[in-house]
Amino acid sequence: MSITRTTRPSPGSRARSASKRSLRLRTKLLLASIAAIFSLFIWAYIARHFAPHGNTAATHFDVIIVLGMPADDDGNPTPTQLSRVTEAVHEYERGVAPRLILTGGAAHNNYVEAKVMAKVAEAQGIPASAIFLEPNAKDTLQNACYSLRLMKEHDWHSAEVISSPSHLPRAGLIFDRLPIEWRTHPAPPQSSDASNFESVAGSIELLKTLRFLLYARWTESCEL
Repeated sequence: MSITRTTRPSPGSRARSASKRSLRLRTKLLLASIAAIFSLFIWAYIARHFAPHGNTAATHFDVIIVLGMPADDDGNPTPTQLSRVTEAVHEYERGVAPRLILTGGAAHNNYVEAKVMAKVAEAQGIPASAIFLEPNAKDTLQNACYSLRLMKEHDWHSAEVISSPSHLPRAGLIFDRLPIEWRTHPAPPQSSDASNFESVAGSIELLKTLRFLLYARWTESCEL
């Protein structure tokens, strides 16, 4: 009569097995996290691709809104800032609108973006009487909201919104929530530096668009 002996796993074997299971679980969690993050960025990319460019076919507006960005550390306009204001001046000269709203506060340094842009606009021939400053906005949502408040004060109902190409998709998602007639208009880069900025800004704007979709559009409302 033979006796069959049951071989029990050694403590070391059990530990290795548990370690392998833990590694597989961590790998699955890591892959799932990567897939989720990738899906979020795809969502933001698609939202930017299909972002509205406006809600009207009008070619003339009550006002041109120029979205701000920081001046340099000495208070001088950057090439991208110059391109936005210069394009707004061209649109003003074409008769698109009889006035400008320049929007932007001291968001990243001590220089108020709207005031820096106003100096550029006046230097390019825009009369001071046609320039309206919005000097408090710290981000694009506030650019839109505070500009709308200024429009309501003057009974203006339509706007052309000018900014850099990489910025306009997110701006379009924001302005599409406001009760005005509007369209966006891109400010073309005026130098190689501005072109390089646009390449970097596109990646940053993808992140900002994702923040808007996930968080800001639900928590940051425009109080009129």
